[in-house]
Amino acid sequence: MTLRRAAPAWRVLLSAHVTSGLSAALGLLAITTVVHLALGAGAAAAASVGVIVATPADQPAPQRGKFWHLLPAVLLCPPLFLAVQWLHADPWALTLLLVPASFAAFLGGAWGKRGLPLTVSVMFAMVFSLAAPARPGGETALALSAHFALGALTYAVWATAANALLNGRYRAQLLADAMRATAALARAQAAQFQPAAAAAGGAPPLIGLVLRQQAALTDQLQASRDLVLESPRTPRRLVLAGMLLQLLEMRDHLVACELDLDALRTLPPQRALLAQLQQALHAQADGLDAVADALLRGRRPPPWSAPRPKPPEAADAAANGPAADAARLAQGLVDRVGHLHDELQRLTALARGDRAPDTEIVRSNWQLFTSPTRWSWQPLAAVWRRDAPALRHAVRAALAIAAGQLLALALPWGTHDYWILLTIVVVLRGSLAQTLERRNSRVAGTLLGCALAGALLAAHLGPLALVACVTLAQGVAHAFAVRRYLVTAVAATVLALLQAHQLDPAARASFDALERLADTLIGAALAWGFSYVLPSWERGQIPALVARTLAAQARHAHQALNLGQLDTVDDRTELAWRLARREAYDSLSVLVQATLRALVEPRAVRPPLPALGRLLAHSYQLLAQLTAVKSLLLLLRRDRLAPAQIRPPLQQAADAIAAALTLPLPPRAGPAATAAAAAPEPVALPDLHTADLSPWLLRRLALARGLALQLADDAREAAPVAAA
Repeated sequence: MTLRRAAPAWRVLLSAHVTSGLSAALGLLAITTVVHLALGAGAAAAASVGVIVATPADQPAPQRGKFWHLLPAVLLCPPLFLAVQWLHADPWALTLLLVPASFAAFLGGAWGKRGLPLTVSVMFAMVFSLAAPARPGGETALALSAHFALGALTYAVWATAANALLNGRYRAQLLADAMRATAALARAQAAQFQPAAAAAGGAPPLIGLVLRQQAALTDQLQASRDLVLESPRTPRRLVLAGMLLQLLEMRDHLVACELDLDALRTLPPQRALLAQLQQALHAQADGLDAVADALLRGRRPPPWSAPRPKPPEAADAAANGPAADAARLAQGLVDRVGHLHDELQRLTALARGDRAPDTEIVRSNWQLFTSPTRWSWQPLAAVWRRDAPALRHAVRAALAIAAGQLLALALPWGTHDYWILLTIVVVLRGSLAQTLERRNSRVAGTLLGCALAGALLAAHLGPLALVACVTLAQGVAHAFAVRRYLVTAVAATVLALLQAHQLDPAARASFDALERLADTLIGAALAWGFSYVLPSWERGQIPALVARTLAAQARHAHQALNLGQLDTVDDRTELAWRLARREAYDSLSVLVQATLRALVEPRAVRPPLPALGRLLAHSYQLLAQLTAVKSLLLLLRRDRLAPAQIRPPLQQAADAIAAALTLPLPPRAGPAATAAAAAPEPVALPDLHTADLSPWLLRRLALARGLALQLADDAREAAPVAAA
């Protein structure tokens, strides 16, 4: 029991983000120590600032392009650090530098998640230069900036080498994270197996737990793809790539577990079966966690020995009626949970070395499944529109920095004016939801960090002890920056205060924590207030995201229902389907995240949230129906289908889904017509294990066509502009 309770703690300690934090801390310690021995304490302090400024972009990443990803910060930050040093004594000239430089830095949002670390690095360079004491001579400022640049460049080399050295470990860690995310989705899916009476105890949330877990899993799987699928040519890499492919299949089967569930939950005779399947899903989630834990510990996982779910007794082949239909639907649900069991068995066998991976498609086309690593000017060129979120955020941030700087100059204490700007930098984000989350964490973290740093400085620690504290704080801040910002806020506060003390040893050691907290409250309030200036409400982004989702769903339907696979399943058609499937999940993940952010926006500017909730639910249901057609029927049981019978319906379904989801959307058919299309004609379903399965496929196709019509209706309500 003790080990089970301690599992979350050691999973965190063995995770990729903690490993990355340790690498960053060791880099800081090594570089600072060498510079201290060679050039003295002052140079080491400046070099350590360069290291800290270069670290935001250092996350577990593919080996290709790692140095070039870090290089922009190394090139841009030293000149800005030097410029702030030169203008330090002239507050108005300094303000004229900070405002346009902040605007340019926040334009890094044009590159999305990839550009955010560059923005943070550039802003940190200017803010930490403000923390250094004013230099009366240009030569001294040049020397300080040269040592800063030395630290940044050296860390870029260190980070590239460390990333290459830890590449194998990062692959296993990120794959383990993806397994745990899949296990979390399995547990959320298991909660859906409650009888309808029990599930109706309260209204389901707009974005339910299953949708949240699906979006989180999609993001985690892409992060895993970028590392695990890069150059999968060594035996170990092939095994990890094969395990990731099995995980993708498990994700599909988990989504397909929603099929027919609503109908079965209303039938009292099926309650015992649903409880059995719920237990099976929980057991499979535990099995995934066991394989993930073995990966983290570098051990061989135990074999998967849980029994496969047993199907209910098959109904008489000639029987008809609701009872027979329910029995066959239950048989199909058991079959899908059973396929999850089989995939987990294959995954475990791969991890144990008992089975060879089948990764031919990915081995020859891995570049198509991973994110690009090169910088491109195209995102920046496309940002110069009045409604572009990145441009509006850059203007908003520049105005906030200007207000913060002017207010800092007017404050009576003014000894730590940079602290207001630092708070604005770390709190202000592109959306109100993210800003509010950062605001709360920053204020609480600063309060705790000030108390801790105050105790350390009041103890009058020696230089080596301060370096050790800075190293530890840097490692913790870096490790949890994208995982739990409250922890990062505490560590970053300690880091910033100790770093500022190292840059200016003449400053008082027992600083006034109330000043720091007051500056934090002012900076957080400014960031919060300016988040309403030129806001980029999610309502403005929803039409494009809905259009992307519809296009991805139509493309996936075309590839899943491709008639060519009835003749032969080759690598080309399989690759096209896998890429279409990835885009369908990615588009839904982005839309889920935008909807979640919209939940905290003012009611007057929110998009039609109920329609968005229905659109997301129907999109995943359509994916589930097409997964059942593609994976469970056309791939696994194609020998039990009648090709002549299913060819026309496959083509008709693909055409109907494309017609329903292609923009501009066709005129609405009306609720009655949509409801009629969503309900397939009654058909006697045969036994799933012995008979011709063409009736099952025809039923899935009819349901998919109806879902496409419902999806189009949802899109018209959720994003009228996209549907126009």
